[in-house]
Amino acid sequence: MTLIWKLLRQHISILQLAGFFLANLFGMLIVLLSVQFYQDVRPVFSQEDGFIKNDYLIVNKQFSTLTGTTAFTAAEIDDISQQPFCRQVGAFTATQYKVGAAFSIEGMSQMGTEMFFESVPDQFIDTKTPGWHFEPDGEVVPIILPRSYLALWNFGFAQSHKLPKLTESTIGNLELKIVLRSKDGLNTRILRGVVKGFTSRLNTILAPESFVRWSNSEFAPNEDASPTQLIVEVSNPADDRILSYFRQKGFEIAEDKLDAGKTMYFLRIICGIVMSVGLLISILSFYILMLSIYLLVQKNTTKLQNLLLIGYSPRRVSLPYQMLTVGMNLGVLLLALVVLHYARQYYLVLIWSVFPQLREADIMPAIILGLTLFVVVSIFNIIAVRQKVMAIWRNRQ
Repeated sequence: MTLIWKLLRQHISILQLAGFFLANLFGMLIVLLSVQFYQDVRPVFSQEDGFIKNDYLIVNKQFSTLTGTTAFTAAEIDDISQQPFCRQVGAFTATQYKVGAAFSIEGMSQMGTEMFFESVPDQFIDTKTPGWHFEPDGEVVPIILPRSYLALWNFGFAQSHKLPKLTESTIGNLELKIVLRSKDGLNTRILRGVVKGFTSRLNTILAPESFVRWSNSEFAPNEDASPTQLIVEVSNPADDRILSYFRQKGFEIAEDKLDAGKTMYFLRIICGIVMSVGLLISILSFYILMLSIYLLVQKNTTKLQNLLLIGYSPRRVSLPYQMLTVGMNLGVLLLALVVLHYARQYYLVLIWSVFPQLREADIMPAIILGLTLFVVVSIFNIIAVRQKVMAIWRNRQ
């Protein structure tokens, strides 16, 4: 192996290989940085690690004393679902009876309040939690609270009344006494409420859809439970038809959510473009390497034919070139990961200075992508070198 390498390396151009190495390093680094940067900054716009939820819009009707109704009809919901920008539509279902809640915190007397529940289809809930169901003969009602309510308690009510501040885990350990009561007061039931999680997507107190439908049939069977709010998943928040359609219909949407969705959409586009450029550079550098190897093999054709004629197998003759390409690819990957680490630490400090609550994202997607590119490119290199040497071997006479 050493003698073969000494014989074949005479025509290796260090400048050509260095050019390939730098070009491939540049391309690999762009690809990995674009993927990792997207993973790191995505929560800034989505407000929820690991979930892109800015593609959801909350829609309601403009209230008018002339019309007197803000409920959506089945025809209106169906019309929204047929729009080209719409992926799916979900309806809010609200409780139509009286709901009371009481709870106590250590160091203070029991507190009670009137409240309400709403539900949406499960696929629209961003907080994935076990036990999110209700049986009519059960005694426990799972609840999801808005994070904004916790902020109001900690920085508003609790601070002004000298009460303890609460964390999400603390509230999760509380048990609520839930009193369901019909409007005439003749039908009452007491259940136990357990907070299962918190949501940043929906500014309402959520209960399972099965519970809301069952309780409405039990405590308000004659009340109209038509939805007054809808949640709409859109394919492209930057689509101008969204705002135009809802304004034409007289429906209201939270335009700040739409703007955040547009920002997230453009972020995905920019990262996609940057990653495509990086892949293109990597492909071109791979092409440069193959030209360099082919040229090197061509210059050594006579030597390769002699080696094959004296009994060396095509596999042994190919091995030095294959090890050279795989070694360079591995060096590119390792150096790209090192540069990625330090570049990431630099921009994360800048991001944390603006968003200190942002948690560090996982770096594994970038590592897996880098390993995948390394394996794919190396396999192509090995096969290409092998085929070139086999072509010389077939024409050795």
